[in-house]
Amino acid sequence: MTLGIDAINAYVGRASLDVRTLFEARGLDMRRFGNLLMRQKSVNLPFEDSVSNAVNAARPLIDELGEDERNRIELVVVGTESGLDFGKPISTYVHDLLGLGRACRSFEVKHACYGGTAALRTAVGLLEQSPDPAALALVVAADAAGAAARDTYWEPSQGAGAVAMIVSRNPRVLRLDRGAAGFHSYEVMDTLRPRPEMEAGDSDLSLLSYITCLEQSYRHYAERVPGTDLVDTFERLVLHTPFAGMVKSAHRTLLRKIKGLSPEETEADFERRTAPSLTYCTQVGNVYSAALYLALCSAVDSDGPHAGPRRIGLFSYGSGCASEFYSGVLTASAGERVAARDLPGAIAERHALTMEEYEPIADGAARRMCGVRNGTFDPEEFPGIYRSRFAGQGLLVLEEIRDFHRRYRWT
Repeated sequence: MTLGIDAINAYVGRASLDVRTLFEARGLDMRRFGNLLMRQKSVNLPFEDSVSNAVNAARPLIDELGEDERNRIELVVVGTESGLDFGKPISTYVHDLLGLGRACRSFEVKHACYGGTAALRTAVGLLEQSPDPAALALVVAADAAGAAARDTYWEPSQGAGAVAMIVSRNPRVLRLDRGAAGFHSYEVMDTLRPRPEMEAGDSDLSLLSYITCLEQSYRHYAERVPGTDLVDTFERLVLHTPFAGMVKSAHRTLLRKIKGLSPEETEADFERRTAPSLTYCTQVGNVYSAALYLALCSAVDSDGPHAGPRRIGLFSYGSGCASEFYSGVLTASAGERVAARDLPGAIAERHALTMEEYEPIADGAARRMCGVRNGTFDPEEFPGIYRSRFAGQGLLVLEEIRDFHRRYRWT
């Protein structure tokens, strides 16, 4: 029995901001711009939140299922660091808005950006125990950035979106290698969200923690999977991507420590095996719990729709911290199934914001966050963006919050 990802889709938002424009407007040091390796970042409107991101990623997958298949979804689990209540999980909204059956588990999990992998691993473990060989799980990694971290180097990387996955026993995208995983976790205050509207932390400490976890979780993987070679075993390395520059630094350190490669050899390896996974992340920004899985989509699309089966290594990291290096085999149908989502088209279709448009949108983020008791969301506050990118598109948007209960509608 081989479990894994049968279908995958990303919601990348409907608006974007050029990162160079943001650097210039904020007066940030342009010498650091090149280190980020960022081009654009997706931006949620105030009437979008972690629930709408999750549902907009998942709905195309659910719509393709027949009634019998939808009724076989036994689990809806959402990995997020953008929860909206200390008790009620956002999975309840996702389950309801997608019209799924009630014979279903529903919950959310949290560990910063590791949450998406925690959700996937939980789904695989529960499906393994199901007496129904055709049982399915819906896994969603969904977040929404907090208030813009103005005048800091966090703001250029803050993205928006979600990745949804259908997990099954006969996966047509990624077959997970059973038992092939290494872990490394410890307590550290690198990045955090101490309040709904605040993202904080130590960027240098976060980079060091990320690099340490990548090395140690890979070493643990290699202990558990004899004969593993970092270069020869994996045709692609797909790493959690807060921003592409962080991935490049971590890849360089790992190849030097594990394989002793020269700088020239390391650069060639990066361009061949890891850089293809970064394309979408450089255009969308950090999507937190979904960042690894957006990178996975990028890696698959880079190989084209007709690539054959190939083994990949994946690294998931969550601040605080938890990490996992694991592997799987991309199937012969993976390229075709991911290409059908047309993520390049979705990225290209976003409304390109000016700084004048961006500032009130960033200010409006606080209105949608955890702890808001009452609020209404009028799309006509942003009429041009709403009419061109949301109206008539069948997307979910937040309509109001009434006594903490969120109500949504389809555009």
